[in-house]
Amino acid sequence: MARELKDLQQAYGFDDVAIVPGDITLNPELVDISTSFDGIKMDIPFMASAMDSVVDTNFAIEMSKAGGVAVMNMDGIHSRYDDPEPIYQEIAETPREAATALMQKIYSQPVKPELVGKRVEDIKKGGGTAAVSFVPASTKRLAPLAEEAGADVIVVQGTVVTVRHNSRSLEGLILSKLVDQLNVPVLVGNTVTYDVVKEMMSQGIHGVLVGVGPGAACTSREVLGIGVPQVSATIECAAARDDYFEETGRYVPIITDGGIRTGGDVCKSFASGADAVMIGSPFAKTAEAPAHGNHWGMATPHPSLPRGTRLSVGTHYSLNQLLFGPSSKTDGTENLVGALRVSMGYVGAETLREMHNARMMHAPAIKTEGKIYQMAGLGS
Repeated sequence: MARELKDLQQAYGFDDVAIVPGDITLNPELVDISTSFDGIKMDIPFMASAMDSVVDTNFAIEMSKAGGVAVMNMDGIHSRYDDPEPIYQEIAETPREAATALMQKIYSQPVKPELVGKRVEDIKKGGGTAAVSFVPASTKRLAPLAEEAGADVIVVQGTVVTVRHNSRSLEGLILSKLVDQLNVPVLVGNTVTYDVVKEMMSQGIHGVLVGVGPGAACTSREVLGIGVPQVSATIECAAARDDYFEETGRYVPIITDGGIRTGGDVCKSFASGADAVMIGSPFAKTAEAPAHGNHWGMATPHPSLPRGTRLSVGTHYSLNQLLFGPSSKTDGTENLVGALRVSMGYVGAETLREMHNARMMHAPAIKTEGKIYQMAGLGS
């Protein structure tokens, strides 16, 4: 008897789908785009990625003023160096072919636990929401230090995180124990599957990050071959969230993390079921970002298998212009908040949860149909 062939499921990314307008439309100013994580209110559902090229103390403060949350990477240069600015400068000035080797050297310096609390305190002094991230291996040791210093949110983040993980450690990170230990919301990621999301939520966590490998500076998909396109990943994880809510009465938000470049991508994330989005490279292009127009993933400095690259993305706009405009561009890369409001209005969704119900279609020609003049660069 012939062996049964492996079944391949069709999966969709942002460029594969389109949002269908609703039967009722709303003025953009009538929609509510706020979201929250266990009492942490966000006026806009945007989070800045926990990347050294995106978030420093100043950026975290400015992002809070804008109504969102920026997550600081506490396994990066801010917890290894008292003054990160010379490090940023050195990375910016290094030729491309030598950048990864340099960062492997930079990130080989040990984390200084006292800097974890200092960075949190500096963000709080500036009036910002202090959200900080740790890889699973350092969470048990360092997260309590962040909480003691006044952190508002703890993020446990890795390329792929699961509840069940085998290692040589006598006791690995147990999410339920971490949640019991900390008195702040705990967000965990990244994942892309239904079963893992439900297992995570059963541990008492307060949010799940969705996305494996879609980031502009991440090469996990090329190096490791793993990942699920973001629309399909978000839909699957949102189904797990909704089923968990129906079973328990506890609503645990999900965050689409990575691969978001335009307002259209933002809107499709929420139509797929996201409660917030986490963005990296567009924020790295802002004047407020610390890396002087450079961007890299947090797996880039891996000592044996780098899974990222340093990109020269340039500095194109202010944080305020990226989020709120005004925009003089027609490619959807500015005024992301405005795009979300207008799209929700066309769908007839007053809230983000109503946006989850927006109809979508598989439409691989959505960005090219009728656009021959734009594609030829003949637009004025």
